[in-house]
Amino acid sequence: MIADLQRFIAEERPYWEELEAFLERVEAGPGERWDLAGLRRFFYLYQRTATDLSKVQTFASEPALQSYLEDLVARAYCEVHETRRKGGRFAPVRWFFQTFPQTVRRRWRALALAVAATLLGAAFGGGAVMVDPDAKEALMPFAHLQDDPSERVAWEERQETDRLSGRKTSFSSMLMTHNTRVSITTMAMGITYGIGTLILLFYNGVILGGVTLDYVSGGETVFLLGWLLPHGSVEIPAIIIAGQAGLVIAGALIGWGVRMPLKARLRAAGPDVVTLIFGVALLLVWAGVIEAFLSQYHEPTLPYAVKIAFGALQLGLLALFLGWSGRDASQDGEA
Repeated sequence: MIADLQRFIAEERPYWEELEAFLERVEAGPGERWDLAGLRRFFYLYQRTATDLSKVQTFASEPALQSYLEDLVARAYCEVHETRRKGGRFAPVRWFFQTFPQTVRRRWRALALAVAATLLGAAFGGGAVMVDPDAKEALMPFAHLQDDPSERVAWEERQETDRLSGRKTSFSSMLMTHNTRVSITTMAMGITYGIGTLILLFYNGVILGGVTLDYVSGGETVFLLGWLLPHGSVEIPAIIIAGQAGLVIAGALIGWGVRMPLKARLRAAGPDVVTLIFGVALLLVWAGVIEAFLSQYHEPTLPYAVKIAFGALQLGLLALFLGWSGRDASQDGEA
């Protein structure tokens, strides 16, 4: 209840004017970023003004003041409960260099679990081939991986003609399509509460570990690095990030420690899942091009040292990109 209306107005008007100034800034620059202190202050002013409005409504003799406060509260309410993404048109460059890596970092727990499942599978695959070399016939999905590594390397290095001549574009397109299908499946299996995603990540790790142990034990480590690093330094992380997206879906379904309805949890996770899988698709397009135009060529056509250096540099740049691009302490710290 207001005992002295004029005194009340004099005391509260600075808060109303401050809220109005906030709203004018927001409406003039919807893409502007606010720090946590600014957001808290804005919300405090909104709550205080809403309380003042409820008090002023008891005075029928102040219609102008009531109308002014109603307008302020309505505008502030729209900003507080806004669900559309602000910032104008979609900016692909900004999305790729800021939103995508920020999302990968923000969902680091799902990423760590995806990496762990892949590494566990690699350890299993390598151990299986070490204990029983014949096991690779059951583990390897492609016939050329089941051959003796030294024989395959000798055959590859004897090739004097470009076996992909005239087919590089179609071959790279096939690789992009196949890898994208695998990644989308890995993500979609998050609907099984993450079990299917973890199984696919584990299986991919089994293949990677089995191939690695087979070629290393056969004395073909240099060939392996020259063959896998150029495209694998992007392709393997991309599939892991697809698994990360699937585990984000699983986390929304399970909802540990989150007091929100299922629909709200899925709605909140949706933008991150879309960002991750589209980022994966772009990485796989690049990996497909590299595999068709670089990875398939070996010595003497292309020195292994050049391919290994390229792959190592690419892996380092990818790690730098995902770890630092678009870094913002306030955004990276909130999830």
